[in-house]
Amino acid sequence: MLKILIIEDEPGILSALEISLRGEGFATVSAMTGEDGLKHMSDEIHLVLLDIGLPDKSGFDVLKEIRKNFSVPVLMLTARDSEIDKVLGLELGADDYVVKPFSPRELVARIRAITRRTNAIPLSKKPILFIHQEKKLIYFKEKLMALSPYEFRTLSLFLKYPGRIFTREEIMDSVWTEPEDSFDRAVDTVIKNIRNRMKEIDPKADLIETRRGQGYGIKESI
Repeated sequence: MLKILIIEDEPGILSALEISLRGEGFATVSAMTGEDGLKHMSDEIHLVLLDIGLPDKSGFDVLKEIRKNFSVPVLMLTARDSEIDKVLGLELGADDYVVKPFSPRELVARIRAITRRTNAIPLSKKPILFIHQEKKLIYFKEKLMALSPYEFRTLSLFLKYPGRIFTREEIMDSVWTEPEDSFDRAVDTVIKNIRNRMKEIDPKADLIETRRGQGYGIKESI
């Protein structure tokens, strides 16, 4: 069951959201201020409904705090159909917007679309790696990895087939777009960089597997 955190200060809207979402089979947790909402954030939250106009702080500020530690999808609720608000929210990491007043059916449709589109689903029972395919981002232990395009595509390839070992040629065929960059040492460099990015987050990280004479992959145990 997906658990949704609702951060909304208007009691009538909050109650309607709780009833609608629970009726659709979602679990809900609710907060009426930004600070209270942040206290409820955890790995168990699958999506956040976040009002922009909160009494204690802007929804944009709450979004910034969420994005420091969590890759969970965020759907913004706003009373203003302002392009500036939408652009700012998206730049800060929001996944979508709904303008008040909205129908419960529309909201549920948006939520289901976000969970399909973001692909922000744990790749194991323990949330170690998340892929946000649309934004081309990968999070390791809830921290954003600073990956180059080749590093992102290589790690994404590995994550599609945990436990499989890819030769350098297979990696180049699947990942490389510039022929002049396609040589064995380029693959080795990308793998080294991915390992370094993981170790920046967790010095003990050891998920990338190397088989001498065969190639690289990611451990099936993730």
